[in-house]
Amino acid sequence: MKRRHFLGGALAATLAPLTALPAAARRPNFIVVLADDLGYGDFSAYGNRLIRTPRLDRMAKEGIRLTNAYASANVCTPSRAGLLTGRMPIRTGLAKDVIRPTDRNGLPPEEVTIAEALKPDYATAFVGKWHLGHVAPFWPPTQQGFDLFFGLPYSHDMKPLSLYETAGPGVELTQEGVDFPRLTQRFFDRALRFIDDRHDSPFFMVLAPTAPHIPLDPHPDFHGRSAAADYGDVVEELDYQMGRLLDRLRERGIDRDTLVVVTSDNGPWFEGSTAGLRDRKGGAGWDGGYRVPFIARQPGVIPQGRVSDAITMNIDLLPTVVAMAGRNLPAGLTIDGKDISAVLKSRSISPHEQLLLFNNESLAGLRTDRWKYVVESYYRTVSIPLGAYKYPLLFDMKNDPGENYNVAARHPDVMKDMAARMGQARQAFGITEPRVAAEP
Repeated sequence: MKRRHFLGGALAATLAPLTALPAAARRPNFIVVLADDLGYGDFSAYGNRLIRTPRLDRMAKEGIRLTNAYASANVCTPSRAGLLTGRMPIRTGLAKDVIRPTDRNGLPPEEVTIAEALKPDYATAFVGKWHLGHVAPFWPPTQQGFDLFFGLPYSHDMKPLSLYETAGPGVELTQEGVDFPRLTQRFFDRALRFIDDRHDSPFFMVLAPTAPHIPLDPHPDFHGRSAAADYGDVVEELDYQMGRLLDRLRERGIDRDTLVVVTSDNGPWFEGSTAGLRDRKGGAGWDGGYRVPFIARQPGVIPQGRVSDAITMNIDLLPTVVAMAGRNLPAGLTIDGKDISAVLKSRSISPHEQLLLFNNESLAGLRTDRWKYVVESYYRTVSIPLGAYKYPLLFDMKNDPGENYNVAARHPDVMKDMAARMGQARQAFGITEPRVAAEP
């Protein structure tokens, strides 16, 4: 029997609160703003000097900024699957590449999303880019626990492209021929309306704008404003829209009741800043494709002005949100993410001993607090299994976050440990160690 058939019964009982909340206590709201292809260094809070992001900078000052937050993949579809399920994308069958308009796969219905884990206590919405399947039974997102969907089936550089809305099992075409310059505004407008409609009771919303993924079509009010050209214009509008969202929470009196997270699905593509991190989106085991900005804010719950270098991953959002909502994790599933609420609320260390970096269905890297072990890279069009060439790389991330200098020869004990960790991870996920297929 599929898990989907008893979500309303057995799963709801399984997800009973850990401890009963006082009658007067309100469960927190959660808003996850998931930008598309946003670089680690694209906000001025992360060192950018060309793009102005005063509202996001203020949000970081009023909350916490993570400096070692990772996406669970270096491209879109698997990363989004990891975020919503708390599971490494290889477990969901979505680790390889991204879903194309001609594909017929998607996020398996038996997977439990954050939205489903919060039911029945929360109203839920997904606004923006879905990219986890656009045919039944993977579509629309209301099949995966969301009460409302307003957005696109996949990336806005794919065709055919239309804008959809649904609050039930069917889906209604809202606009055929998308107005690209006003797309970000439309997403935020719909998100604000959801807040207005649901502010009296707990809600969870993923707001996933297409910005700053190409094509870059700045809103007329922002076009030509940034020193970082069209890319900067698009990010500066994102900053402005975030200001609108935070203002609306204050206006509705739920500012202190709402955890807001801003992050990205992976590193930047053709444009955008990695802040000196090596490589970019899709770039095998290097940090530039995985490490992303992560700002979290909830006044009175998250202390102001904190910066944490604890290693985290977007798979941590499910267990963290579930814990902060006072619920148990879904039963019968392996959850790879960890509850990082202590990292957000206090100066706690990471609950992770290591993070695994997948490139498609192979393991390309492994990160611990100090060390980074890289076993896959690209040369021209060839994927290089560095271990097969007897050349795995070790980087000291405290002293060399750009991964420029291999220190393997100086730390044989660390190399031995990292190789053992990699072997154990491959075994756990049923991955065969790659061999040399041809000389590059």
